Amino acid sequence: MSRRRVLTIVLALAVIAATVAGGLRVFAGSDGKRITAYFDHAVGIYPGSDLRILGVKVGEVDSVTPQGQQVKVVVTLDRGVRVPKDARAAVVSPSVVADRYVQLTPAYTGGPEIADRAELPASRNATPVEVDQLYASITELSKSLGPSGANASGALSGLLDTGAKNLDGNGAAIGDVVEQFGKAAKTLDGSSEHLFATLSYLQTFTTMLKNKDGAVRDAQNQLADVTSFFADNKDNLAGALKELGTALGNVKTFIQDNRGALKTEVDKLAPLTQILVDQRASLAEALDTAPLAAGNALNAYDPAHRTLDGRGNINEISMGGAIVLPPNPAVAGGAGLVPVPEARLKALPALPLPPVGTVYGTAADPAKGDPAAKKGGQG
Repeated sequence: MSRRRVLTIVLALAVIAATVAGGLRVFAGSDGKRITAYFDHAVGIYPGSDLRILGVKVGEVDSVTPQGQQVKVVVTLDRGVRVPKDARAAVVSPSVVADRYVQLTPAYTGGPEIADRAELPASRNATPVEVDQLYASITELSKSLGPSGANASGALSGLLDTGAKNLDGNGAAIGDVVEQFGKAAKTLDGSSEHLFATLSYLQTFTTMLKNKDGAVRDAQNQLADVTSFFADNKDNLAGALKELGTALGNVKTFIQDNRGALKTEVDKLAPLTQILVDQRASLAEALDTAPLAAGNALNAYDPAHRTLDGRGNINEISMGGAIVLPPNPAVAGGAGLVPVPEARLKALPALPLPPVGTVYGTAADPAKGDPAAKKGGQG
C-alpha cells in the first residue's frame, strides 16, 4: 500500500470522526437547556469554552456577542443537568495563563429548576478583575501616596515614622488586644439572638422617638429652659444649697444635743396618738357633723338683736321629752305626746316659724273630737 493511499484513508477517517462527533454534539444538545447570561465584560470567553458547575463540565458556550455596555453569552447545558431557578453565572479564571470558563452557581439541591431560554442579567453575574486593572489600581495608589501625592511634604513618611515609634515595644499589648477582641467576638457570636433582640428593641425605641418628634422637641426645649434658668441663677442656687447644708448641720447638732429630751417628748405623744387612734370613728363623725352644727349656729344667730333664736317644745320639757305613752282610759284623751298625723297638721294654725322634725301633740279623744284641731294643741 502506497504512502499516498494511507494518508488518504487517514484523512477520510478524520473527516468521518469529526462528522460523527458534531452529530453527537447536536444530538446531545438538542434536549439540553439554553441559557443566556449577560456580563459587563467577558475577556477570555469564546464559543466552545466550558460551562461548569462546581468545576465539573456540564455544557459549553455557544456564542459570545458584544451588546453596547455588556456582553451576551449563550450557553447550552448537557441533557439531564439540573440547575436551580435562582442560579447565577460567573466567569472563572483558574490562573493567569489557564483558559477561562463560565460557571453556574449554586448547585442544584432541590426545588424549582431554571427554565429553558432563561436570561441571567449582568447585575446577578460576576467577572474577575483583570490583571491590567489590578496593575492600574496599584499604580494609581502608589502615585497617590508617593512624592507627587500625599507624601509631597513628607506627611506620609512622618505618619509611618510616628506609628512605628508608637508601636515599638507594644507588640505584646497589641497581641493581647487582638486576643481579647477575638474573645469578645466569640461572646457576641454566642449571644447573637440577644444582640439582635436588643437592636430590634432599639429600633422600636428610635421609631417611637421619630413618631413623637414634636413631643421630644418640646421636652428638649423645656429642659433647655430649665438648664438656662439654673445657669442664670447659679449663684442664688449655690447660696440656697449652702444655706440648706448649714440648716441641716444645725438640725443634726440639735438632735444630737437634745436626743434625750426628744425621746421623752415622743414617749409622751404615744398615749395621745393611741387615744386618737382609738377614737378615730368619733373623730370622723365629729368632722362630718361639725360643719352642719356650725351652719345651724350661724343660721340661728340674729345680728340685729345679737341673740341665738330657737324654739322649744314646752310639753316635751314638762313631760320628760318626746316619749310616746300608751293611752290611759282614766285620762281624757290619754297621757303623753304622740306624733301628729299629716291630716291634723293641715288643720293646725300657722306658726311663726316652720316646724323642724316630728311634731308631737296630745292624743285625740274619739268622743270629743280632735282637741288639737280646736285649741291648736301642738308640741
